[in-house]
Amino acid sequence: MTYTITATAVRRAVRAGLTVAAVLLLAAAAPAPTEPSAGDHLFLMVTKGDGRSGDTRGTLLLCDPPQGHGRAAEACAQLAAVGGDIGALPPADVFCTMIYAPVTAQADGEWNGRPVEYRQTFPNGCVMRARTGAVFALES
Repeated sequence: MTYTITATAVRRAVRAGLTVAAVLLLAAAAPAPTEPSAGDHLFLMVTKGDGRSGDTRGTLLLCDPPQGHGRAAEACAQLAAVGGDIGALPPADVFCTMIYAPVTAQADGEWNGRPVEYRQTFPNGCVMRARTGAVFALES
């Protein structure tokens, strides 16, 4: 029996492995809770590039109290204003260049007891920031 492995299948497997590794690293680095927490939380990832290669950054955003990245309080306030619906965030009134440098924003977690799954590819980082506010501001 012959098996053919495509480059796309390899990329998907690598991405899945990296996502699992990031979640496990975050879980191992976090102190063990003394009691179960039902707070709002999102695992956020931003990938720059076209999918064939890219730079991925991620963090765990916790909102009770706000922590996880440099603008956690602002991101939690923005999410609270829209009930955790990232797609409902009001776009900022800014002008962005028309340079194509794709950025994919992804969030998985829970808000007000509801699961949150969000994935959107934007033409560049400026457009992503204009549409998602502080939520995906993972740059240091």
